[in-house]
Amino acid sequence: MVYVDPADVDAYARDGAVVLRGIFTLQQVELLRAGVARNLAEPGPLAAVASDPDDAGRFIEDFCNWQRIPEYEEFIRTSPAAAIAREVMQSEHVRLYHDHLLVKEPKTRQRTPWHQDQPYYNVEGRINVSMWIPLDSVPLESTLEFVAGSHLGPWLMPRTFRDEQAKWFPEGTLADLPRIDDDRDAYPILGWDLEPGDAVWFHMLTLHGAAGTTSLRRAFSLRFLGDDMVHAPRPWRTSPEFTGLADELPAGVPMDHPLFPVLV
Repeated sequence: MVYVDPADVDAYARDGAVVLRGIFTLQQVELLRAGVARNLAEPGPLAAVASDPDDAGRFIEDFCNWQRIPEYEEFIRTSPAAAIAREVMQSEHVRLYHDHLLVKEPKTRQRTPWHQDQPYYNVEGRINVSMWIPLDSVPLESTLEFVAGSHLGPWLMPRTFRDEQAKWFPEGTLADLPRIDDDRDAYPILGWDLEPGDAVWFHMLTLHGAAGTTSLRRAFSLRFLGDDMVHAPRPWRTSPEFTGLADELPAGVPMDHPLFPVLV
């Protein structure tokens, strides 16, 4: 079965981000909503509040819960997400990297700063995709935004979101991100209003960010690895962290480990 129109595959390759409308069923959305409710009631060891204490709402994140949240695993195993990822990436095989919960409560002011994902990770390679599925309606002013084509450029300095510290790569070793919000018209910014059932697919090097929200914005993300992705152990704490993995997988090998199953 073919899930993705060739024009959308081309858009992903060109822009590093594409929206697929109505790609998941209401039942699949409800399955994720149940998983998110369980996740919020039973946070994992990597859960964190990413907003300031004086924020009117909270920005809650959690990572790597698919093995303990049955609804997440059911979605990963039974939905077409992995098959869609294979078509979008144009990869022979698709490996799960990790899951990521992102919840912005009503009146959350904290924005998600512009960033690339891959510099925070312990993987290298070009064939990858992240899926971001909203579980609530997301208006344009609160949506995830992308700089089209930025995945084709260099790695940029990853920094902590709230105080902009360089804790991953030594200061000066990578170029800094441009101040996109100072001159938004100078950049080809993509963003879409979204409904449950829609999903955005983006490359791990595509610059992206999001504003705060006035209403509840629950989102679930899956990161997928394609054929050329390999382990890249770091001497620092990655986000997310996979404790002890460097002792089991050497640098430069595929992520062949129970934490990262091949899905298709």
